[in-house]
Amino acid sequence: MDNILGLDAKLYHNTGTYATPTWDEIDDAQDVSLNLEAGEAEAKRRGSAGWAETIAALKEASIEFGLLYRPSDPDFAALRDAYLNRTAIDLLVLDGDVATSGSQGLRAVCHITNFSREEPLEETVTISVTAKPTPNSDSPPVWFTAP
Repeated sequence: MDNILGLDAKLYHNTGTYATPTWDEIDDAQDVSLNLEAGEAEAKRRGSAGWAETIAALKEASIEFGLLYRPSDPDFAALRDAYLNRTAIDLLVLDGDVATSGSQGLRAVCHITNFSREEPLEETVTISVTAKPTPNSDSPPVWFTAP
């Protein structure tokens, strides 16, 4: 089994169109978390031998990460503007490089729901970012595998 280090994983945003993406790596991202969960529907029944049973319902996703505070950086500006203008941004969270066959992860058109500045005394100023899938005309979130 392969072990993948977090430093080899990649976070991208699309600077092209949805159909013809141009993936730009967000180099200043830190400690990226791809959170995938499903809602739950109870399926209690008499034939379950006394066990409560559950069916997975709607899937949910969020992408959370730190970002170095560099307002002049184009990636920073794209995320900040998406937050301030409530516009969607196409994100790709992969376990490797987008150009490496077999790299995989989630592609989702998202709204930025959190863009909070953190100013610790003895560390760099960072932004705490949360992105969540949003309705769009292109595609729902998809599991992406690099060809």
